[in-house]
Amino acid sequence: MPAPDLAPRRRDERSRVSRASMWDGSGREAPVFGALDLGTNNCRLLIARPAREGFRVVDSFSRIVRLGEGLSRTGRLDTAAMDRAYEALALCADRVIRRGVESARLSAVATQACRAAENGPAFVERVQKGTGLRLRIIDPVEEARLSVEGCLNLFDPRAEAVLVIDVGGGSTELSWLRKAGREMKTVGWMSAPLGVVTLAERHPEPDGSGEAWYEAMVADMTAALSLGTFDDPDFRRLFAEGRGHLVGTSGAITSLAGVHLNLPRYQRDRVDGLWMTRSECEAAAERLKALGPRGRADEACIGPDRADLVLAGAAILEAVQRAWPSERVRVADRGLREGLLLQQMREAKRPQRRRRQRERRPAQAAGAPIPET
Repeated sequence: MPAPDLAPRRRDERSRVSRASMWDGSGREAPVFGALDLGTNNCRLLIARPAREGFRVVDSFSRIVRLGEGLSRTGRLDTAAMDRAYEALALCADRVIRRGVESARLSAVATQACRAAENGPAFVERVQKGTGLRLRIIDPVEEARLSVEGCLNLFDPRAEAVLVIDVGGGSTELSWLRKAGREMKTVGWMSAPLGVVTLAERHPEPDGSGEAWYEAMVADMTAALSLGTFDDPDFRRLFAEGRGHLVGTSGAITSLAGVHLNLPRYQRDRVDGLWMTRSECEAAAERLKALGPRGRADEACIGPDRADLVLAGAAILEAVQRAWPSERVRVADRGLREGLLLQQMREAKRPQRRRRQRERRPAQAAGAPIPET
């Protein structure tokens, strides 16, 4: 069985937990939970144990499958694309079994490609019969909410407004959040029907591509953003005054960050949580344009599988930055999978809390002290 493709070699402060935090109150080791995200471009799995501050990663897997390849032209999932995705999902199922993830603690979802394809439900059924994985096709609202939840601890605590951009293969989800007391509350969201795969297919890179090709992608995304209904003057004022910032989560944006850092190989602990200025994002995009397809394929943080997609991701980010100007972008190598895990772990605690409350009631009625838990 291969080693985890994207398991970080060194954890940063947001992920580091003590050994003691991996055990539940009874002294038993905390159970493992799994989150699987089948997107338009990637198949990703994350397995983790609850910890005092979030969770500790046990295993992870990521593979580019391009499930949505050709979908924008045909309205159907291609046979070869489904075979690639099925193979990756079978590997995920093996890892789930090997790590002892119980079915009740595994959340497996599919997003835009299966959502939009005429034969998406049939592919989900094939996956269940062949691998045992029960994929749930989620709508854009839930996709956006989970991506936000996975990125919450990357928000600047001093910020009064945050815009989270989740750039997928087939769609881009945007969530606008404003501070309400000590918490950030979602005040608006939209799903634009353009992601890195769909945008790249609509704008194939020409030989000797220049600025006009890139600007055509930016203009396409700008037009998609204009169809959104959220346009709050107060939110724009907070951004204009530097009291808000962007959070970008996607493989394209993390690749852009890796290029900016000149990394000899991708390092999650250096990319996740990185702050980039708008000018640094633009400079990285300019460097990628100058490299051309072959040069991008040779970049350690991009590779041949993303060489034709990374500039589509940069164009999507550029369009958002023009529509919602902000000097700061925080890069997130996290999102939907992490949101799924945190949601599951939180829900698993609720019955235990209710049980403890029921056990306390007789002691409270008699005026006895409540025992420590």
